[in-house]
Order: sequence, then structure tokens, then C-alpha cells
Amino acid sequence: MSQIEDENIFSCEDPFELYRIWRKQASAVEINDPDAVALATVDENGLPNVRMVLLRIVEQDGFVFFTNYTSAKGIEIVRSGKVAFVSHWKSIRRQIRVRGLISKDETSLSEEYFNQRPLESRIGAWASKQSTVLDSKENLVKKIDKLRVTLGESPAKPAFWGGFRIKPIEIEFWNDGAYRIHDRFLWKRKCLNSEWTINRLSP
Repeated sequence: MSQIEDENIFSCEDPFELYRIWRKQASAVEINDPDAVALATVDENGLPNVRMVLLRIVEQDGFVFFTNYTSAKGIEIVRSGKVAFVSHWKSIRRQIRVRGLISKDETSLSEEYFNQRPLESRIGAWASKQSTVLDSKENLVKKIDKLRVTLGESPAKPAFWGGFRIKPIEIEFWNDGAYRIHDRFLWKRKCLNSEWTINRLSP
């Protein structure tokens, strides 16, 4: 059975609020990165890619993470405009699957978030050509050392770095059940302006 017993958890009518509730519960017991999600994209040949990213912000109607726009995932995201991700919290035996549309953040949020990052992380964002072949880590470290001098204590956000905002059309909540009789509830809508329909799925 789930370590969290809450008979009313599935009566929530807002999937984003339910996501926040579950993540808050996970944050109390997860050892590392309760905001980590497995993000799936596809390349130009339709071959899937998946990797872990940190889902930093849960908005009223979307999810935001930050990355290098010129990375493999950034290029694939811009090309397709669609992604999926799963949040899995083994500690509370729950997971949430999301599928939807994605676009670059065009607000001040990316700059605000970048400026809150540790200085070394900001310099690292400038130094790394994410997903490209690296001849040696030593050369990357040298580049970071040089940028530490030229960029100073308040480096600006690079134009190639920022947030991606996911607007879901499907959100599935999965709660562990005894003898594999799990609870699964699917929020689904035809488009972003449509109302959600909610259905219980067979485990």
C-alpha cells in the first residue's frame, strides 16, 4: 500500500494543484531531487530520447524547467513542440505522467531564475556547449576559469539558455495499490482551451 493514505486525494478538480500536493509530500521524504523528472523527446527520425531534468516550477497551468536551448533536447523540443515526462517518487510509491505541448519561456522568468543560481552554475552555463563532443574535461575547466575572470560576479543570462514551459493535454496520476491493484486517474483535454475530462483507468 502507499505510505500516504488519503481517501480524498483523487477528488481534487485541479491536476496542477494535485501535482503540487504530491510533490510536497514527496519532498518530505525523498533523499535527493524530488523535482527530478524523466523527460522524453524525439529526434528528427522519430527515435525517442529520455533524460532526467529538474522541473523547477509548477505554475497554475504549466510546468517549467531550464536548460541550454542548443543542447540535443533543446533542438528536439523546438523541432517537435511536444514532450512527455514522468515524475516517480519511490518513497511514496506514486508517479505522475504528463504529455503536452512545449515552448520557450518568453517572460522574465528565465532571467530571474538564472540570477538565483549559484555563481559557478551560471559560469558553467556559459562554458558548456551542452551535448557536443568534449575533447577533455581539463579544457572545459580551463574555459570555466577564464570565464570566471571575464564574466565577473554577475554574469548575464546567455541567450542560448532559458526555460521551457510545458502545457499538458494529459496528466495521469498513479498511486500504488495492494496486489498490483493500483489507482490510476487520467486528466485529459482535446486542446489547451478545453475542459478536462477525468477517468479512472484499469491498473
